[in-house]
Amino acid sequence: MAIFRQYIIPLLVVITFLFALVAVSARIFLPSDMAAPAPISVNSYQLTVDG
Repeated sequence: MAIFRQYIIPLLVVITFLFALVAVSARIFLPSDMAAPAPISVNSYQLTVDG
């Protein structure tokens, strides 16, 4: 069990951090119009019950 606490879990944490770093840093190489946040459009639906 100690091998998980000493080696496996820290390795998973580091790999997760590196993956997140690469994913966030990839925005640098995108065109400027794609690097912006996606537009939010809110569609409202009205629920009607017939009865």
